[in-house]
Amino acid sequence: MSYCLNPSCPQPKNEDGMRFCCSCGSPLELHGLYRAIAPMGQGGMGRTFRALQLDTQTPCAIKQFYPRSQDPRFYEKALSLFQREAFQLRELGAHPQIPKFLDFFSESNYWYLVQEFINGADLEVLLHSGGPFSEFQIRELLQQMLPVLSFLEQHQVIHRDIKPANILLTGDGRYVLVDFGASKTHNSQLTGTLIGTAEYAAPEQTQGRATYASDIYSLGVTCIHLLTKQSPFDLYDDYRQEWCWLESLPQPISPHLQMVLSRRSPNLRRIVTPTV
Repeated sequence: MSYCLNPSCPQPKNEDGMRFCCSCGSPLELHGLYRAIAPMGQGGMGRTFRALQLDTQTPCAIKQFYPRSQDPRFYEKALSLFQREAFQLRELGAHPQIPKFLDFFSESNYWYLVQEFINGADLEVLLHSGGPFSEFQIRELLQQMLPVLSFLEQHQVIHRDIKPANILLTGDGRYVLVDFGASKTHNSQLTGTLIGTAEYAAPEQTQGRATYASDIYSLGVTCIHLLTKQSPFDLYDDYRQEWCWLESLPQPISPHLQMVLSRRSPNLRRIVTPTV
């Protein structure tokens, strides 16, 4: 099966062996190197496809820049974020818990980012299908993800959109961090830019001043959401300006994990890494 990448194609599914779409005539081989197989999802900035790298017959993922809004100001900003994601993945290099960068190019008036295909389900999907996470699952998540955040800090990268939907769990038990479209380098001139997902964003990030600790804060909020299956908005008392999530736990957790997740975000990594 091949899938036509022309967004206007009325019947994008094609049989194997076709070089051109039988419906709209568009080429089915992208850049002469890749072939889309099936859609995986669509967001505000584009579409993602499961694909095949033709020379090696290796699975990969293709992200097509196709923003929902064509407003020139939004388009320019969205394209900048899309290009930044490609740059960040390329600069980060190989890490087993970050999708590997493969290619970035423009073809037929569309931009494409090709990266490693991660065969897994995101944590938001797993939460809704399997219910709240156990303490064991949260400890495993922290043990795996905190070193990833340390790796990003070593490369002066702030992800800025840590949340359950951007963490995948693979069949071999790896947690993989995806979607670097909101990321930035620590020394870039992006102060004042509001970006990310409000439910998980640290206070300083909502003011446009994200730091490395902002990602740790978002990971902590992610854990609280996974433990309670409730929106972080419903677990924060605006009047008292504090988190009120312990009473929403469907099952008790250890005092130590309570302490870890109740601490302010800059302390989370220091506390968790040696003992969880």
